[in-house]
Amino acid sequence: MSPQADTTAKTSPHAAAVGAPGDAERCPLMPSYGPPQVMFVRGEGALLWDREGREYLDFLSGLAVTSLGHSHPRVAEALATQAQRLLHVSNLFATEHNGPVAETLDGLLGGGGQVFFCNSGAEANEAAIKLARRWAGWGRHTVISTLRSFHGRTLATLHATGQPEKHEVFQPLPEGFRHVPFADVSAVAEVVDETTAAILVEPIQGEGGVNVPPADYLPALRALCDERGLLLMFDEVQTGLARTGRWFAHQYSGVQPDVVTMAKALGNGVPIGACWARAEVAGAFRPGDHATTFGGQPLATAAARATLDCMIEMDAPAAANAAGARLRAGLEALPSVAGVRGLGLLLAAELDPAPGRSAGEVAAGCLAAGLVVNAVTPSAVRFAPPLVVSADEIDEAVARFAAVLAAPAEAAAS
Repeated sequence: MSPQADTTAKTSPHAAAVGAPGDAERCPLMPSYGPPQVMFVRGEGALLWDREGREYLDFLSGLAVTSLGHSHPRVAEALATQAQRLLHVSNLFATEHNGPVAETLDGLLGGGGQVFFCNSGAEANEAAIKLARRWAGWGRHTVISTLRSFHGRTLATLHATGQPEKHEVFQPLPEGFRHVPFADVSAVAEVVDETTAAILVEPIQGEGGVNVPPADYLPALRALCDERGLLLMFDEVQTGLARTGRWFAHQYSGVQPDVVTMAKALGNGVPIGACWARAEVAGAFRPGDHATTFGGQPLATAAARATLDCMIEMDAPAAANAAGARLRAGLEALPSVAGVRGLGLLLAAELDPAPGRSAGEVAAGCLAAGLVVNAVTPSAVRFAPPLVVSADEIDEAVARFAAVLAAPAEAAAS
């Protein structure tokens, strides 16, 4: 079905400024994202519509956020109901959804932990970094993370992010971070010293290229942390909540972490993040050590509660595995795809270098063809559709991707 174009969006001066390509000088928004190419005004499931009424297959899910698809009726109903009841009272008081959401997350992580609610993945990682320092004590403040990792864009999480090219223009950054190659335990061991408090790692690197480590990597990190008295902290902001075919990607390894951070899919589009820690670690925080005004507020936790209930009822990990297997098979069959990496519905298609076309150019061609994906590296395109994506939608997305790859470079982006 194709809805009528949203004429309100067309005629709004603000919408015109924000949505028109090349109008950056008129746009009221800071230029931190570059000129937008499309304005989306409506979504349903795995589909999006722009302000001209054109339909797109969304295989990015707002960067792995809308795992239940757009405009999920139960999440929308929870939001509408809560908006009429109570929006905010601050964390000085209890509200009705915090406890149930925290208990559900704790259960999905194996139990025995406590949760701090915030508004984003970066904030969840900030909480984890502060918690590690509080737990380790004065003088033990260093966090070890990996090259090509991504942990956020606040000053601390930017420095935790192992992408030095992003650091330089914001120097000096907070001290206390070291970076080592991903999936190299010996490199971690070499930089641990008396100042080290924790290791922060993505079980699968997302923004770094959808990189899956060998099976022995996380267990070896756990053993090293146990030996040296360090916290093992997993950033599951992108991989958490069934995206990879387990509730959390580290569960493939059987390793028990000390701290887990999450956000993205937790509210199915409503901003909410969380930092979980084992109770003995969480207990290092004292009243006043950490806070956030909007963290865990009623609207966000109502959305999270509905999202988690739906995910559990549908067996979201099984859905991600089944759909991911179909998508992987379709991508691997394409002659211009050199390989596919990832798990569940977090996949990257590595492009054959022979045609000489970058992943960015291919992603732009896909957008023109009505398929939303993104270039996760210069040579790889990321696919992260909703967990509710249908078999027909997967097949259609693969067909559109194949057509873009087969088209001449100048035609693909037109």
